[in-house]
Amino acid sequence: MPQGKQVPEGFVRVRSHIRRKPTVGGGRRLSGWTIAALVAGAWLWGQVFGFGGSEEEKPASSETSVSEPADR
Repeated sequence: MPQGKQVPEGFVRVRSHIRRKPTVGGGRRLSGWTIAALVAGAWLWGQVFGFGGSEEEKPASSETSVSEPADR
């Protein structure tokens, strides 16, 4: 099969297409925009729903305080 173009180093010809050879660490990495979107999503989640760290404020008790005399 005659090849019109030479395949550059690090590439391979597959069905008349030139593709990059897979590398050892060929897993996809998160881009900067993806990381920024995840951070923004976490920040918005914290603004809208909170992270559950604070407890609800308890209403003031209507009972008299211990320091007040009861005969008043």
